[in-house]
Amino acid sequence: MTTPSALAGIRVLDATQMLAGPICTMRMADLGADVLKIEPPGVGDWTRTHGFANAYINGETTAYLGLNRNKRSVTLNLKQPEGLAAFHELVKTADVFIQNYRVGTAERLGAGYEALSAINPQLVYCSISGYGEDGPYAGRPGQDLVVQGYSGSLFSVGAADDPPMPGALWAADTMTGYQAAVGILSALLARPALGRGQKVSVSMLGVVMDCQAQELTTYLNLGLLPERTRAPFAHAWVTAPYGVYRTADAWMTIAQVRLDTLGEALDDDRLRSFTAWDDGMTHRDEVYDIVSAIMPRRTTAEWMAIFDALGLWCGPVHDYASLAADPHVQETGMIVSMEHPQHGTIRTPAPPLRMSETPPTVRTAPPMLGQHTDEVLTTDLGYDAERIAAMRASGAI
Repeated sequence: MTTPSALAGIRVLDATQMLAGPICTMRMADLGADVLKIEPPGVGDWTRTHGFANAYINGETTAYLGLNRNKRSVTLNLKQPEGLAAFHELVKTADVFIQNYRVGTAERLGAGYEALSAINPQLVYCSISGYGEDGPYAGRPGQDLVVQGYSGSLFSVGAADDPPMPGALWAADTMTGYQAAVGILSALLARPALGRGQKVSVSMLGVVMDCQAQELTTYLNLGLLPERTRAPFAHAWVTAPYGVYRTADAWMTIAQVRLDTLGEALDDDRLRSFTAWDDGMTHRDEVYDIVSAIMPRRTTAEWMAIFDALGLWCGPVHDYASLAADPHVQETGMIVSMEHPQHGTIRTPAPPLRMSETPPTVRTAPPMLGQHTDEVLTTDLGYDAERIAAMRASGAI
């Protein structure tokens, strides 16, 4: 029996690269959308060959392979007239177009909102940018670390003497991708009532600011700035012992917990005396010193058993090897395998959504560059073999 797909019948033309756009379209593909990855001939998505850690499988980056399952690749040269014409014909068949070009590039290519909505008024057009499409920074490239720096968040982590501390997760990119998906799906829901599609614009800086609603509301209304203390807490405004602590054999995280209950776990009378919630801020460095001195006396597993029995918020600090081996990750299927025609078995994180009736599925591995060009031009646009061959010879595909 075929599993029904939530987004079956929705076609997405994906002209994005890097992370924010591809994770948005991969999630829509997981939910059943037909995602056509529009790539320039010859080189394709920049991320195919430029990843991180020099990590390649048969010359293709693990970064690309992790972000592009369930898609089809079509190579089109939008700078070549026949390539642009074919793209415009595909726009007529699409529900969504998404791009993360530099501001102004889409318009120069003939892929701006006005041009595409004139071709297909039902089209939902999504633009992802670093800082929005107007204002002094509109022309600047947006990248996760750079946007983190703009956002103010780097002074919420670490100790007073530390430099600004960026996060290791690609949070700005990933959260922007999810926000784009929310905007696109909302526009699709609104389309029947409006009688047409619309433009959805998402900026990385706007998203990261939105994710700091608590911090920015505090500053904007009270004028308070985060004050990092001597101890390297995980957030300057969250009550102690919020941070990472060494154990006898590894590391553990401890989040916001009642200090008197933590005193029971650690058998420390000074912590038992802290019964007010505000004590965790008033005595931050003292709490850190006490906890960091006691935690190395037991292993992570021993502390986990003690903390869990008292209902304290805590957890081990995994590396990728121990995360992949974690029994919960394995039992709940948080890692999936796909068979790639060139690379063999590829393992990636599973879709994080769970849906009772229309669950996301992993159907195909990330496509090879241009793997579906002939198929799409033949099936969707009715091009014959001779025309396709001529387009390939001219560099249009």
